Formats: sequence, C-alpha cells, structure tokens
Amino acid sequence: MRRDVDQVLVDEVAAVVGDRREAVWIAEHAEVSGLGPQGAYELARRRAAGEPLQYVLGTWPFRTLELRVDRRALVPRPETEVVTGVALDELRHRHRPSRVAVDLGTGTGAIALSLAVEAGAGAGLEVWATDWSPEALALARENVAHLADLDPVAAARVHLAAGWWFDALPTGLLGRCDLVVANPPYVTEGEHACLDPVVREWEPRSALVAGPSTSGVDGLADVEEVLVGSIRWLAQGGAVVVELAPHQADAAAALAREAGLVDVRIEHDLAGRRRMVVAHR
Repeated sequence: MRRDVDQVLVDEVAAVVGDRREAVWIAEHAEVSGLGPQGAYELARRRAAGEPLQYVLGTWPFRTLELRVDRRALVPRPETEVVTGVALDELRHRHRPSRVAVDLGTGTGAIALSLAVEAGAGAGLEVWATDWSPEALALARENVAHLADLDPVAAARVHLAAGWWFDALPTGLLGRCDLVVANPPYVTEGEHACLDPVVREWEPRSALVAGPSTSGVDGLADVEEVLVGSIRWLAQGGAVVVELAPHQADAAAALAREAGLVDVRIEHDLAGRRRMVVAHR
C-alpha cells in the first residue's frame, strides 16, 4: 500500500466493498484522479453493486500498458497476457525486414498495442487490429490515442479496421501476415448461464459466447473461423495463436490440423491450464 493513501478512507471503502485490496485500488485511483473521498465512495458503491473493479476504475494494467476499460469490451485478463507473450515470441522468430501482425477481435486493443510496443523496436512492423463492434473499436481507438501520447512511434504501427474477423482486413494482406492472434468468444450458452454475475451481467455477451463448430463442438465456432481463415492470410511459416478454454484444446488442435496448419501445439497459462492453440502455415 502507498503510504500517502488515507488509511481511514481505505477502511471506509473496504467496509463498502468487502475487500481491503480492492479498497486500496479504489482509494489510490480516487486520489490520483482528484476525485476525493466522495468520488471514492461513489466508486465503492458501484463495485458493491457488482460492477467489475476494472470498469469501476476505468483503467487496468496489461503487460506494460495501462488500458482504458469499460463495458464496451472484455476486461483484459492475465490469461490473455500469456497468450500475448506467446504471440510475441512467434513474431520475434520471423526475421524479415517488415512484418505484419493481426489481432482479430481486438476489444480494448490490449494485444495489438502490446505487439506494437514490445515487438516493434528496430524492425518494420504493421499491426492490424479488427473488431466488428463499433463500440469496442472506439475503445481501442481511445487506447491507441493514449499510447500515442506516450509512444507515438509504437502507436503509429497500429491500424484499426471494422469488420467480422478477416473480412475487416485489406485484401493486400492476403498471404503476407506473419502472425494472426485472437481471443475470440469460446464460452458455450450453458457455460454463460453459470458464469460469475460480475462477468455474466457486465461484460459484453457477444465477446464471450460462441456457437458450435462445423463438427458440432460447442463453443468453437469462432475459434474454428480464425484457424481456418488464417490459411489464406498467413505468409509461409507464419503463426496463428488462438486463446480457448482448457477443455477445448484437443478439439481446436484437431481443427487446426484439418485446416492444413502444421506444427500444431497447445500452450499453457500461468496456472498450467491448456490455454491456447498455436499453429503454422
């Protein structure tokens, strides 16, 4: 805890939200933002009503970034930070004078901006971030603008495009992409009904829930679309990295192989759970 945070305020906020660690976050945010004690109490009331802490605060850390977050897109999660790390490793293995990375369904822009910041130094890099949701894309645009104030070179690498998965991309990128990465919807209808209310009632349902794959595996429709579609867009040797639920890993790997992708493997998150499928063209 920062020593200059009002301990009495933290105690009072903790009494509202029922969690001292969250109370520290709220009290610090209120202080830094100039909201004062009344602002802190209002944030605490929102959190106590079930709103995710990340939305209450309006910003949240993701790898090296501080992102603006709200109900327009999913809360950036630690699992996706690991997915981004794997995607960065794949991109760094591509030793070409210019590289193209694509983040499909960008949401807040977390993955795309991380790629631009962490993989862009010293090498030509284009990052395309797509989303079909105008609201999510507007949020990503705000995060690009925020990054531009801190690192204009990295922000200039990011291009936003509206549309459904690969449909958003310019056709000039066909067969030229070194990396395709996505955190698509992969929750089934039944699973969504059982999610924690802080997720189910606040985060955008369309970014969570997916239908069945063509082979009937529930929740894998969008994972399949990304894997199959990547064949046309990836350059030879390029990689696709897709986040998924642990129990979907084997089915997703099979979809990747059936699509003609090679070197298919499953990578794990920090908790040791099978969290993503990785494959190459």
